[in-house]
Amino acid sequence: MEPNEPEMAAEPSALRGRDRQRGKGATLSDELKDTLEDLIVSGVMKPGARLDEAELAERFKVSRTPVREALKALAATGLVDLRSRQGGVCVARISLPMLIEMFQMMAVMEGLCAKFAARRATEAQKLRMSTLHDELTRILASGDHSRFYDVNQDFHDALYEASNTHYLAEQTRALRKRVRVYRRYVTFQPGRMTATIGEHGAILDAIRRNDPAAAFSSAIDHVSLLEDDIVDLIAALSEQDGGAP
Repeated sequence: MEPNEPEMAAEPSALRGRDRQRGKGATLSDELKDTLEDLIVSGVMKPGARLDEAELAERFKVSRTPVREALKALAATGLVDLRSRQGGVCVARISLPMLIEMFQMMAVMEGLCAKFAARRATEAQKLRMSTLHDELTRILASGDHSRFYDVNQDFHDALYEASNTHYLAEQTRALRKRVRVYRRYVTFQPGRMTATIGEHGAILDAIRRNDPAAAFSSAIDHVSLLEDDIVDLIAALSEQDGGAP
């Protein structure tokens, strides 16, 4: 398999303007954490990349204190490794066994979100999911992978919202964020977008029919099939790089 690599946005050299416009309660370290998190989960900062405090302070035009606080906060989410084998701080790597385990947990958590959505979703929430599903179908025809990935994120967020849970939705989002960079790569592989449309359709149909069991199994199938694609992709990338991710 020859993996197709998604195009990544250029890395900013300063905090984004929109971050500067956040609420009064947001600190500089909060803004920096959000910016670094975006760079990590989007794949701009790749697993294993070193994160030097002095370099980051210079790049984002801040002192080292908010950089240190931001890195500690990111370490608490699992996105940053403060004690890497290479020495110093780096973007966290996920081993293949751990990645498989995370996707197995993700499948159950998204299955539960779908199950609760089949029981609790409002008509407005169902409409939101349907609208996003229709948009994904249109994007598929255009072949716009980047746009498809973004709207796919919105679809899953809408599913979590439709579950009308708090802790479950929050934890599912957190885990999804940990594996987001790998999911992004898979979106760009041949046939994955077409498969996603069918899998989302099955989830949505079960939710519309208020069928919790079918919604649960459809969501698990979706994430499990995605896991298979990711394992294949990581194996191919490892062969090219001569090592594990």
